[in-house]
Amino acid sequence: MSVKIVFIGAGSIIFVKNLIGDCLLTPGLHDAHIALLDIDKEKLRLSEMMLNQLNNNINEGRATIKAYDNQREALQDADFVINAIMVGKYDPQVIQDFEIPLKYGLKQTYADTLGMGGIMRGLRTIPVMMDIAREMEEVCPDAWLLNYTNPMAIVTGAIQRETSIKTVGLCHSVQICVPDLLQGLGMDSSGVKSKIAGINHQAWLLEVHRDGVNLYPEIKRRALERTEPHDDRVRYEMMKQFGYYVTESTQHTAEYVPYFIKNAYPELLDRFGIQTLMYRDWGKSQQDYWNQAKEELIHNTGLTHQRTHEYASYIIEAMVWDKVYKIGANVLNRNYITNLPNDVCVEVPCLVDGSGITPCHVGELPQQLAALNRTNINPQILTIEAALKGDREGVCHAAMLDPHTSAELSLDDIRSMCNELLDANKAYLPQFQFHG
Repeated sequence: MSVKIVFIGAGSIIFVKNLIGDCLLTPGLHDAHIALLDIDKEKLRLSEMMLNQLNNNINEGRATIKAYDNQREALQDADFVINAIMVGKYDPQVIQDFEIPLKYGLKQTYADTLGMGGIMRGLRTIPVMMDIAREMEEVCPDAWLLNYTNPMAIVTGAIQRETSIKTVGLCHSVQICVPDLLQGLGMDSSGVKSKIAGINHQAWLLEVHRDGVNLYPEIKRRALERTEPHDDRVRYEMMKQFGYYVTESTQHTAEYVPYFIKNAYPELLDRFGIQTLMYRDWGKSQQDYWNQAKEELIHNTGLTHQRTHEYASYIIEAMVWDKVYKIGANVLNRNYITNLPNDVCVEVPCLVDGSGITPCHVGELPQQLAALNRTNINPQILTIEAALKGDREGVCHAAMLDPHTSAELSLDDIRSMCNELLDANKAYLPQFQFHG
């Protein structure tokens, strides 16, 4: 049985190496057909060259790897579609996501999941993803869509709510949460079991134990004693104040809540190690990344690979060969978390096998954690609806309910900022009406 895997956004060369390299090393996928798509034709061609070299080196050339110019042809009869696109260029779209809000006094860190940057990225991405999903409904209706693109809950949730395509959102923050936490505290992670649930980038380490012993008391004791500057300070503070550790990093978490990036308390940035101008270096770092990738991957005849912890190949293997595999994934809530709304995108433990992906029942989150999640869910829902309807007023409402934005700006400034951002992104927003 030959499996067809489509990778959309294949110009992301290191990521495509990891995910497709994993598939080439996976039993049962050695003779897969790999279809590559990207709007950047140079990067697409180079990724195809790199993967064919890797296929020869680690898989005896058994897989078929081909770059496509035509999306419909690439998707035809696909079994799995991996999505890793970014809609809009770093300059000007991503720069505007930061610079326009900064004019109004709104600082951000990554701006790819929530806040004004996450809202705008979602508005740009949903129309493209809906086109992909609609084409999948026609040419590969039974395929699974594995989405890696942020904003995860917004993009994945839109596809899950509005199309018939079987879709799951994947992020590696769940896999690395416990190992990173324990390593930072000088604790051994071997044999540790955990339970994580919530929403993407704001899921909670609900349980962590080894041999039946709860590790949270020791974790919290060591965290309080760690007084030197380190990269986890916001997450330690959230654990101190709300009782549980959150999956995503300090830089991410700081902009999902109203407590840390505050013009009235600028000293909090230093105290918690928060950076709000990183984006100004991303253009150069992206070019450096690409130059390094070309040097190390494209022209490396000895290129090799070891299977990573990314979920995609394990999901495909489990479904194709009816193996059982456990993941943390983003699915539509169907009473899996009972004190979060149904039909919103939640991140819960799931079991994968030949029948597909089966989410696990979590029950109630601690009330304070569910309440924090709901503050993020509100703008996510409004962004999805605004994107699907082309509703400018809905965009303003999403921003007005965003926890960080609403804590810093007035309603008038939020509305003015939203209109300015929409106008700056009109080339990527075909669903909206623009005048003049």
